[in-house]
Amino acid sequence: QVQLVQSGGGSVQAGGSLTLSCATSGRTFSNYRIGWFRQAPGQEREFVARLTVAEGSWSRGDPFYADFVKGRFTIAKDNAKNTVYLQMNSLKPEDTAVYYCALITSAYRSSYDFWGQGTQVTVSS
Repeated sequence: QVQLVQSGGGSVQAGGSLTLSCATSGRTFSNYRIGWFRQAPGQEREFVARLTVAEGSWSRGDPFYADFVKGRFTIAKDNAKNTVYLQMNSLKPEDTAVYYCALITSAYRSSYDFWGQGTQVTVSS
């Protein structure tokens, strides 16, 4: 069984930085995509960033970011630790949300297979 365990997050003032971690365990995949999503209170979950490890067109264009985080957030992986990070800089109050990482293991699947437990990010003005 695959598990995604998140860490990081917390509270920070506007302009500050936080790093979220998403550690995977249980199985390894040669081709996969890790996505970061967020959900603010009363709002729908939205896409933040993704990183795809695969040959061919599935990984084309990655890492890929939502427009509202471009230039501020960076997604990266540490293969030795089976961990994907989301480095968040220049944080804004509107970045406040619960952040989730998710894993999809095939380009032929339409939805993410596994999800992390979520971690709260709070940015104060």
